[in-house]
Amino acid sequence: MLTRKQHELLMFIHERIKESGVSPSFDEMKDALDLASKSGIHRLITALEERGFLRRLPHRARALEVVKLPQQATTTAPPQGRQTFKPQLVDAGPAVAANDVRELPVLGRIAAGTPIAAIQQERERLPVPESMLGAGEHFVLEIQGDSMINAGILDGDYVVIRRTDSANTGDIVVALVMGEEATLKRLRRKGASIALEAANPAYETQIFGPDQVAVQGKLVGLIRRYH
Repeated sequence: MLTRKQHELLMFIHERIKESGVSPSFDEMKDALDLASKSGIHRLITALEERGFLRRLPHRARALEVVKLPQQATTTAPPQGRQTFKPQLVDAGPAVAANDVRELPVLGRIAAGTPIAAIQQERERLPVPESMLGAGEHFVLEIQGDSMINAGILDGDYVVIRRTDSANTGDIVVALVMGEEATLKRLRRKGASIALEAANPAYETQIFGPDQVAVQGKLVGLIRRYH
């Protein structure tokens, strides 16, 4: 099911192509939906693509195909006999601002289980939607282990981390333990102690003194690759 804005955008693109044969620009789409920025249009188009209503053409970053219309928009018969709807090429207008996607460094693996070696140096870069990030410095880590599965974080996932040395109780953080090993856990403060709590009953909560744990970042997003 589409949100109201997704439906409005899809129908606006469809009607404009039907009327003029030319797709609207990002500015026209922004004005038609009364949005503050073109990045909002970019996110709506991405959502429509994920739901199978639009498709980006390979090697043509500004081109889309209208694959289908919502069920409620296709209940009337086509105007010419049994003619069916055909995908149409959409010129999505000017490219969206470069900061809609930010390439972040992947700094290696981190344990969601028994702590492993501390964060390594950059090994690759991964594009991450700007809407996931906000202000501040960010990096990506690959998860190894299963101690956070009940928080929806699985072995092989990529976690997006905002670099910070402070966190509130209940935050999921990258914690450097004893200055040597890094782990991803939920942080809870218990008096003068710090508890690193797993999201899997198979793992015990670890309790440390305040000088034994250094917060290196806080979880802000999750990326999962399907192979």
